[in-house]
Amino acid sequence: MKTKIILSVLLSAIVITSCVKDLDVKPKDPNTILAGNLGDDPVYMQQVLGKIYASFMISGQGAAGDDISASDGNFFTTMRALWNLQEITTDEAICAWGDVGISDLNTQTWSPQNPFLTAVYQRLSLTVTYANDYLNLTKDNTDPAVVKYRAEARYLRALAYYWLMDLFGNPPFTTEADGVGKFYPRQIQRADLFNYIAGELKAIEDVLVAPGSYSTQANQAACWMLQARLYLNAEVYTGTAKYDSCVIYTNKVIASGKYTLASNYRKNFSADNEYVRGGNTEMIFAWEQDGINTQGYVGTTFLIESSSDATYLRAEDFHGLTSNTNWNGNRARKNFAQIFVGNDVASYTSDPTFSAHPDKRIYLKIKKEIDIPSASASGDYGIGVYKFTARNSNGSQATNYSPAFASTDFPIFRYADALLMYAEATKRGASNGNIATAVNYVNLVLARAYGNTSHNIAANDLTLDFLFQERSKEFYYEAQRRTDLVRFGRFTTSTYVWQWKGGTMNGAATSAHLNIFPIPGDEISANPNIEQNTGY
Repeated sequence: MKTKIILSVLLSAIVITSCVKDLDVKPKDPNTILAGNLGDDPVYMQQVLGKIYASFMISGQGAAGDDISASDGNFFTTMRALWNLQEITTDEAICAWGDVGISDLNTQTWSPQNPFLTAVYQRLSLTVTYANDYLNLTKDNTDPAVVKYRAEARYLRALAYYWLMDLFGNPPFTTEADGVGKFYPRQIQRADLFNYIAGELKAIEDVLVAPGSYSTQANQAACWMLQARLYLNAEVYTGTAKYDSCVIYTNKVIASGKYTLASNYRKNFSADNEYVRGGNTEMIFAWEQDGINTQGYVGTTFLIESSSDATYLRAEDFHGLTSNTNWNGNRARKNFAQIFVGNDVASYTSDPTFSAHPDKRIYLKIKKEIDIPSASASGDYGIGVYKFTARNSNGSQATNYSPAFASTDFPIFRYADALLMYAEATKRGASNGNIATAVNYVNLVLARAYGNTSHNIAANDLTLDFLFQERSKEFYYEAQRRTDLVRFGRFTTSTYVWQWKGGTMNGAATSAHLNIFPIPGDEISANPNIEQNTGY
């Protein structure tokens, strides 16, 4: 929402043009949809909806398209920049590259001028604008299919607003009711945006398609998962805990009977991880990636290639890509590996992939040295991460295989998260939760992790610290880490520090105002309705 917003953006997954004199004309080119002909066929509406989905993953439309002004469209896509904010600001990742803004995130020393903050802010705001325009264009359409598409658009807008709220606290706010024209968006406070998102999700949950549809389509289960995550973090966002509501919505996902844990953990991070096509009943909602049709150095392609190097974690060895690989950027800090194996990580130097450890969620490798000697040190130092792969879960190539671009969807919501959110909300005091049930759900996750019940827990073992550790092991590199650390009071405090947190080798506490990011400086300069977050 940088500077003034023009709401009538006329979206399309293909092309939309405007006909000034006659909106009733038919397009001569069958691959072109005219703005005035959107109502001719519900298929057109579905194609336009695809643009909103795509806005989270790719840079823009067409071979050289980019929806924002950026020096590198791939670098500043929503998912890639969001991942940077959620991961390299934490123990789970640190990036070796010297690009402007990276070092600030590595050490929690960012400013309102950080380009990744600006990119995520603009991208998510653009998704909101796309959704608003879509809802305006379809407001009088009563076709049952379009009614469901409208619910999906509202869901995607709510998801974009959720991340804006989580990351920036008090962003600008517009809906389809604001109409068409140039204006300065008003600012909304975090608690008010929380209530708006909750209301939107409640209004559409019965309109969306039923659970068990494609995991790349927003359905009722995806809606329940976003509601559960919203309420699990309610105390952070509003000052008031709402754990009972988190239990309500995790129960809906679980009771649907459509989801189970994948027997193989890595199935969730392989090219066959989709619910319908890949048979992965753990995947509830994910950003679709296709090595042939969504080519770009974004999404899981970015994760795979940025986590690989020519010596210790070659992409062709671990990840299945063979072209333009080994970028040698992202890896984890030793403190994260300690969550899995304890403080004596060095004892595994003769077993650098931790193969002897019974927890089979460990897709890590000790690189040249465990310690990272400086915040800008080469990617050869630290703990390599190879959780995502371009191969299928059995090691074979995907049917839509490309040597340079992965076909692995990026998970937003998995069934394991429903189980662990229920357990956490219950432990935090939800009156409608049951400790015995929570323990059972945690044990399902543990049994999958270890391959048996040898590490199952009893009720006395179910502590918040234990749940924090389990979330660390289960969801690393899935762009959840910063949100979890803030909720557990460990992002900026001295309760938990890691190498180069705060810019020191051993890590140090940072200021609490860093628990939310600043509104980008460009927005503050351009929009007189926006006030900067406290401390910036």
